[in-house]
Amino acid sequence: MNDNVNMCLLPIEGIKIIVDLEEIKIVDYNDRVKVPVPKSEGTDYRLSKQKPPYDPRINRAAIVQPDGPGFQIDGHTTSWMNWVFHLSFDARVGQVISLASIYDSEKHKHRSVLFKGHVSELFVPYQDPTDEYYFKTFFAVENSDCPNNAVFMDGYYAGQDGKLVKVPNVFCIFERHAGDAMWRHTELDVPDKTEARPEVSLVARMIATIGNYDPALDWEFKPSGSIKIQATTHTHVEQIKEDVYGTLLGDNTVGLYHDHFLIYRLDVDIDVSDNTTPRKSYWTVVSETAKTESEAKIQLGLKPAELVFVNPNKKTKPGNSYGYRLIPGLTTRAFTKYNVWVTQYNKSEIWAGGRYVDQSHGEDTLAVWSLRNREIDNKDMVFWYVIGIHHLPCQEDFPLMPTLSAGFELRPTNFFESSPVLKVKPPKPVTLPKCSAIP
Repeated sequence: MNDNVNMCLLPIEGIKIIVDLEEIKIVDYNDRVKVPVPKSEGTDYRLSKQKPPYDPRINRAAIVQPDGPGFQIDGHTTSWMNWVFHLSFDARVGQVISLASIYDSEKHKHRSVLFKGHVSELFVPYQDPTDEYYFKTFFAVENSDCPNNAVFMDGYYAGQDGKLVKVPNVFCIFERHAGDAMWRHTELDVPDKTEARPEVSLVARMIATIGNYDPALDWEFKPSGSIKIQATTHTHVEQIKEDVYGTLLGDNTVGLYHDHFLIYRLDVDIDVSDNTTPRKSYWTVVSETAKTESEAKIQLGLKPAELVFVNPNKKTKPGNSYGYRLIPGLTTRAFTKYNVWVTQYNKSEIWAGGRYVDQSHGEDTLAVWSLRNREIDNKDMVFWYVIGIHHLPCQEDFPLMPTLSAGFELRPTNFFESSPVLKVKPPKPVTLPKCSAIP
């Protein structure tokens, strides 16, 4: 008996069964062809099933915080440095960030940045046109791999019987010390005038398990005012097919070509709810304002441009509008025609692919809402961003795929009067045991 726990490795293919869900009866059965079953030797990922020699190259590492974490959690509200945000769990989308605001030390108050943000859809289409695979697109609903300094948080949702259901340790929150510089500067003509500050950020993470995928969803908050949003995919062995619509990975084993798409829904509130989206060229001072939903649809990568969300009602001392800009990541457009969509806020418009996803007839989707071409200039607006990753499997992805990541960043643009991290104190030096040279 095969006790391999990599369940996606040994599919039974070529069998099609049609079930009448109202009558609860099988109405059609077809065994199209016998498909060779892949071999499973060497594909069990459990350490207990591995045989020597082992790879010793990864050394132990840990983050030590003798004074405890640098953030505070009150219920589901997290406070860290100049950030405050609420973290909650939703039975459909998982992680929800809301009421994110940042403290302005010059104005002596917290200023709103994001009213509510979450994944609207996760879509993984396989590039196999046959009956067995065309529908396998994993329109998904959203414990965790977190560092040793993480603090875990439970999530709750209403069950089918209306009772509260607890999901233990569904989130982790931790400070990330990556060894990067937040900023540094040297004056060449002035001796000993180098200043630097290390980059420290706060990460709220959730890892879901959907079919043979383990997407990790990170919201990273930085003292500079940036919010970096990243989706990381961890994939088990791909489905098997006798015809090749992918890469041959082993005996009777093909990794199908496929995509990973995530649509994020971000209800941005730049210092209040009424905002505008000017598109600004990198190389000129010409700027145009998207006044309607149609004008705000953008295919990134066609020309050098950036998208800025501003509050035209409030200005900095030099006269610039408060704003946040989009720093895009990968620009894959196979799922939707546009990477960026902006709609006027409507509390019912949450699910980009429709309320019931694959049962939708297409009348309640993001593309249909935007056809109304509502005004968005100086209005409460919602920003939609599509992350897309083309995955062409290779043998190094088998039987477990290394991490594959994509994301984007929201960065303040004339939101503060000056750099919000200029007065950050350098950390106290830490004395560590001296290491002796290797003989």
